Amino acid sequence: MTATSPTPTDLSADLSASIAVFLIALPLSLGIALATGAPLQAGLVAAVIGGLVAARLGGAPLQVSGPATGLTVVTAELIQHYGWRTTCAITVLAGCCQVGLAALRTARSALVVSPAIVHGMLAGVGVTIALSQLHIVLGGTPQSSAVANVLGLPAQLADLHPAALGVSALTLAVLLVWPRLPGRVGRALRKAPAALAAVATATAAAALAGLTLPRVDLPSWRSHALPELPQGPVLGIIAAVLTVTLVGSVESLLSAVATDKLIVSQRRTGNRPPRADLDRELRGQGVANVLSGALGGLPIAGGAVRSSANVKAGAVSRRSVMLHGLWILLAAALLTPVLDLVPLAALAALVMAVGVQMVSATHLRTVTRHREILVYATTIAGVVFGGVLEGVAIGIAVAVAVALHRLTRTRITVEERDGVHRVRARGQLTFLAVPRLSRVLNHIPPDARVVVELDGSFMDHAAYETLQDWQDSHLAHGGALEVIGRSADRSQPWQQRLDGSGAERADHHCCRPWTPWKNHCDHRSAAGDSGSAAGLKGPGSAAVPDSGAEAPAPRRRGAGQLASGISAFQRDTAPHVRDELARLAREGQRPSQLFLTCADSRLVTSMITASGPGDLFTVRNVGNLVPLPGAESGDDSVAAAIEYAVDVLKVDSITVCGHSGCGAMQALLNSTPGTPVTPLKRWLRHGLPSLERMASRHHAWARISGRLPADAVEQLCLTNVVQQLEHLRAHESVARRLAEGTLELHGMYFHVGEAQAYLLSEGEDFFDCRVFDTVGTGGAVGQNA
Repeated sequence: MTATSPTPTDLSADLSASIAVFLIALPLSLGIALATGAPLQAGLVAAVIGGLVAARLGGAPLQVSGPATGLTVVTAELIQHYGWRTTCAITVLAGCCQVGLAALRTARSALVVSPAIVHGMLAGVGVTIALSQLHIVLGGTPQSSAVANVLGLPAQLADLHPAALGVSALTLAVLLVWPRLPGRVGRALRKAPAALAAVATATAAAALAGLTLPRVDLPSWRSHALPELPQGPVLGIIAAVLTVTLVGSVESLLSAVATDKLIVSQRRTGNRPPRADLDRELRGQGVANVLSGALGGLPIAGGAVRSSANVKAGAVSRRSVMLHGLWILLAAALLTPVLDLVPLAALAALVMAVGVQMVSATHLRTVTRHREILVYATTIAGVVFGGVLEGVAIGIAVAVAVALHRLTRTRITVEERDGVHRVRARGQLTFLAVPRLSRVLNHIPPDARVVVELDGSFMDHAAYETLQDWQDSHLAHGGALEVIGRSADRSQPWQQRLDGSGAERADHHCCRPWTPWKNHCDHRSAAGDSGSAAGLKGPGSAAVPDSGAEAPAPRRRGAGQLASGISAFQRDTAPHVRDELARLAREGQRPSQLFLTCADSRLVTSMITASGPGDLFTVRNVGNLVPLPGAESGDDSVAAAIEYAVDVLKVDSITVCGHSGCGAMQALLNSTPGTPVTPLKRWLRHGLPSLERMASRHHAWARISGRLPADAVEQLCLTNVVQQLEHLRAHESVARRLAEGTLELHGMYFHVGEAQAYLLSEGEDFFDCRVFDTVGTGGAVGQNA
């Protein structure tokens, strides 16, 4: 969609979206100005410039900029320390810094900050905002800090103002109830934003009841305060400028990325604006801040709330954002008498609700899952008790300390069983672990059989030399040694297995030692060592003499194979996963992804996605099919799994994974009418839309990594993934989450013979492996379908 040749439909969509965003942004801009202690018209100035300037010059077409909640606490502190006019000058300087950073193309670097720190910063800001606005809700005046606001609450509760409390309660009630209004009338009313409805209802109620309350007071624009030269300590001014630059830039860039994700999840390719150009967006934010500060406005940043409303309202270009800025300008000029009727308590309740929403339960679950709750909590505490800059600095320091702790934390244990000493080193082997490692190894008898298990991905030179020296000494005294584990998979000189006499043999590490299918690799290794010419046909095959004919590979009987597998799990795998499974048993499962794939035994989902316990909620069936809701011969098990994963487990994404050589797709292609209907054929009816899609002239053939499919079966396998994604969107729970922007859909194809994963490119029937950074087997799914 280009802005140079808009269609009437595009103009209508942008106009409608601009009105929706305007109705949200107007009360929010006044509320943020109230929360910072700035003149109320400063919020309107920032909203106008954010709409007209940042939207025109920025690189995120549908992002809406204006007074930012993330900068509320920072701005409030600056106004208290330096006054309003100096704060405006600081905003101008921060804008200049943003323009400079954009010229250096550093926008992507801002996204390097740990998400736990960013979420903790936003949550801390939300807590601070909520505490300050609570005093206005109760009819009082906020204090200078979050701690003072908490200490002042008892006195404020003892001196309640019923009128202010009533107006605030009404505002909050409308905010909560408005999105849930039932029936046809409720659907019609919900088209108006909840924020506008809440403030308008509270204003009307206060006017009709004749309540005496502090109200919005927009002074004459003739007396509007403009910036002055910064006055104060130079280091303090520099710190303030850097703080506004850092917080505003990070919030804007993260909001731009989030807006892109929301657009991708909701729209097809033909209806999407270009992806955000982050350097251009940072430059646009900088110019907007320079102008906002120069004209006496608040600092500007991209806002997730307004941007989300813009996308969901159907905006197709930056025209919607610019129009919303124009409407705010007209409102500031013409609707001053109406705005002066709004009670401050209603705006305070609105901003307090926004502050509470900034403490996101989703973010909390995410940081807990990734074991970063300490970073998150300390950042919140730092922001609440110290300030935004202090909180971010503390968060970064704690994140670095946690990373160093994980790097240096190594558990080294030894146990003796059946005459074998098993040494386990869990964690990264660095020089800090050398004293413990050396102490454990030196207590092992010199002629003992030893297994050294390295459960880590890194070993520095000091640890390597310690192991190498001990190995040489142990073997010289007649001992036997076996080194296994992830660190042992590196090509190190000591990576070898030795028998009791010290004779070496090659170590065939084609699988990790705790994977359930390691026995295949051991079997292949044994075949290679036997000296016979082995005809290996894949997992489960056996070595056979070279007699010129291929003998069928014998299979172990089911019960024996099951018992052997269980024993191997208890011996090799369970010790590695026991702690993690115990945690999951206590906390319950919280997978991030629903992975829907074929029942084919060659697809090992944990292997091709590098996932572990608790990561994937997996559904497997013949042909990786997703029956349409209400389809004939439907199977509720798939729909039930989708509903459970989306509504109960709250997964972030759903992946449909097909594969090469799918028997279900072969059966679909070879099906003939008139044959007896069996359970399998009834099930495969859900794949008929894929067959029709492949034959349709209205759909381009799916392609794979720059080439056409090898044959009709591969073509149908690829087409089936695309079609099942369409079926997914027809499920009510999936459609709702997609509309909310909280769910992503992915398409994936696994070529079994090549051990290569391909990802469905955005908006196209094109599967590509080049989206992965690794070579050969691809990597984790990383883009939206």
